[in-house]
Amino acid sequence: MKYLDIHSHIFPSNIAGKVIHQLETYYGCKWDGTGEPDDLLESLESAGIDRSVIFSSATKPSQVPAIHNYIHTQMLQHPDKFIGFGTMHPDFTDYRAEIRKIRDLGMKGMKFHPDFQQFHVDDPRMLRIYEEAGDSLILLFHIGDKRTDFSSPRRLANVLKLLPGLKIVAAHMGGYSEWENSWELIGKDLWMDISSTMPMLSPEKARELVLAHGTDKVLFGSDYPAVHHGKAVEQVLSLGLSPEDNEKIFYRNAESLLNIRL
Repeated sequence: MKYLDIHSHIFPSNIAGKVIHQLETYYGCKWDGTGEPDDLLESLESAGIDRSVIFSSATKPSQVPAIHNYIHTQMLQHPDKFIGFGTMHPDFTDYRAEIRKIRDLGMKGMKFHPDFQQFHVDDPRMLRIYEEAGDSLILLFHIGDKRTDFSSPRRLANVLKLLPGLKIVAAHMGGYSEWENSWELIGKDLWMDISSTMPMLSPEKARELVLAHGTDKVLFGSDYPAVHHGKAVEQVLSLGLSPEDNEKIFYRNAESLLNIRL
């Protein structure tokens, strides 16, 4: 079996500890990894993961260029392992030029965490950014948090209506902790990653979501450093899907979306 992880966070070593502490405090749970490149590579190697998408989200406009430079450096150092995604902040002024930079650096998409970045998914400031990205960049969103309305599945559904044709991935099966609302996205023209889903749902409920959306549009994601990759693989296998469906989720769908071959 081959494996392509669509969802790994990565941080510079000098800030990784602080970021992990903030994440653990916000989510109220202990995370498995450190978020540093060496630890991520070790997690990938120990689980036999071929490649991983890496990213970080900008919580301030000034962080955007620095994140892109860091992600690009990691891509160059580990070209056989890392596929880079950029990010964007709603208040970043020259977003058009920075999106061109994302493409020029060979990044495949952009990652957004509306709850941490403090914007609604369908904010008009963000719609112009999505439109500029067009269908040449994948837009991956953290979706679902019952504590806020920023990443509501309903708001992502609005984006799908306003800007059809975008390459959108709804992380966490479009729900995270809003499972009753995630059904609004089922069957729509988007992809979903399965990261941080099984710990929140029973295998039976998670399997129901996956099959309802369709295994052709579900992607393997670890949400590292929340969990190490071996555990994430075991969680997908717990769904009891067919070998063909497992192949689609673990790598074939991501190959198609990213236009690469492992």
